[in-house]
Amino acid sequence: MITARAVALLCLPLAAGAVRQPGPRSASLAVELTRTGYRVDVQVGGRAFATYSFDPSVAKPYWSPLRSAQGTVVTRGFPMTPVAGEDHDEPHQRAMYFAHGDINGFDFWGEAAFPRWSDHPLSTFGRAVFRTIDTIQGGDDGGSLQATFDLVAPTGTIAEETQTYRFEGDEQSRTIDCEFAIHATHGPIVMGDTKEGTFAIRVVKALDSPPGHMVNASGASGEKAIWGKRSNWVDYSGRVAGEDVGVAMFDHPQNERTPAYWHARAYGLLAANPFGLKQFTGDRRQDGRYVIPEGGSLVLRYRVLIHRGTALQADVAEAYRQFAAQP
Repeated sequence: MITARAVALLCLPLAAGAVRQPGPRSASLAVELTRTGYRVDVQVGGRAFATYSFDPSVAKPYWSPLRSAQGTVVTRGFPMTPVAGEDHDEPHQRAMYFAHGDINGFDFWGEAAFPRWSDHPLSTFGRAVFRTIDTIQGGDDGGSLQATFDLVAPTGTIAEETQTYRFEGDEQSRTIDCEFAIHATHGPIVMGDTKEGTFAIRVVKALDSPPGHMVNASGASGEKAIWGKRSNWVDYSGRVAGEDVGVAMFDHPQNERTPAYWHARAYGLLAANPFGLKQFTGDRRQDGRYVIPEGGSLVLRYRVLIHRGTALQADVAEAYRQFAAQP
């Protein structure tokens, strides 16, 4: 568990003076969802928060951008809407998405549109193809969205995937609860052992570490101490467009192989991956494959918290405990 001293030391450049402890959570704001074609826009308290894109011409659905309660964009624009000065590497790493680099031997993490960024031949790229929006609902204290996709390989459809999201926000923060279910509707599914996965966010350049700060639940700091390690959560924080802001990702304790391993990079990638044991540990005797039997499902749950200040100032550890207590 993270200690106050560990995080305070990590976050000194951002914390001018004494660390400010969070006050009581403010009242939840109304959430509104609006669909236009292959996108859904989410507003919280009448302010733009996030946009979900699921155009079948793109290899996978994704969120871009994500914003803080103040309206600051915290995710990278490239390749969706490039912003001057940001990195143009790894174009398949969209702002927020769920995908894995080895599902029955096919790569759903990389994209055939960007082959130079993958070691795989074009014949092995898969696609998550939009089928239906199942739920789209706003409300006075939250909103929800559910969509279904076919996982399509060059050989045909191999599985079905359901993505479910719950949105909340107040004057201080924004929260997305995310549930991803892979259904073995066309035979058994093997989630392969690879670091290229699985639930990911690519943050804005100002949050890269450095100048931003990446910490995990154990108080570890930076890529070397966090990449390939297990943790209940990882948080990026820094100063973006004049706002001290952070993005945390939580792994639910009911997930397979919790706490997750983290494919977390200093250049701004934050990804929870329960499958890449061999690559993360460097132990060839490890086997991170996970088999979903025909007719079965694998369900993974995460929370994304966009907060003010550092992980300590936002009491991310307590926010995780509240999330973990949910059934």
